[in-house]
Amino acid sequence: MKKFDADAMGEKLLRRLAGGTSRRSMLSRLGAALVAAPAFPLLPVSRAEAAKPDRSPEAKTAFARTAQSKDETKCDYWRYCAIDGALCTCCGGGIHSCPAGSEPSPVSWVGTCINPDDGKAYLIAYRDCCGKPACGQCGCDNTDRETQLYMPQLNNDVIWCFGTSSMEYHCSTAVLVGAAS
Repeated sequence: MKKFDADAMGEKLLRRLAGGTSRRSMLSRLGAALVAAPAFPLLPVSRAEAAKPDRSPEAKTAFARTAQSKDETKCDYWRYCAIDGALCTCCGGGIHSCPAGSEPSPVSWVGTCINPDDGKAYLIAYRDCCGKPACGQCGCDNTDRETQLYMPQLNNDVIWCFGTSSMEYHCSTAVLVGAAS
């Protein structure tokens, strides 16, 4: 009985591989694999569990864990999770309406806030009211899920009075757009 020789088997395998392939073919296969690799996450796999939002207390942000739904003049009101500025509810307007003498900006930034009463996430459009001096009351700076300035539609550090008669900021509203999921 012949002894098992791993070296001889390895050499035989490598010689067979070298005889059937060339450097060029190996480079082309490696290149094809590198080009195809970014597409692997796009392959159809079961993502049903990943699509379900996690709204457990541990997954909520600090703002969402302490948000309330009773007083619209407080910064911890649930719709204000990503608002930055004076609340129009303290400045003669409403949660979704500008005070008299000011006009809403035609553009807004958005946030996704969780209503503590039903535990559901809602899309909120924040719109600045412009054309009057700054209100200066009920100033809030909530940055829940705020993104960098390179995504301005999700950043609250911009004065959004573009397209109004005056770039003068007065206060901010929080309009409920609809359910986020």
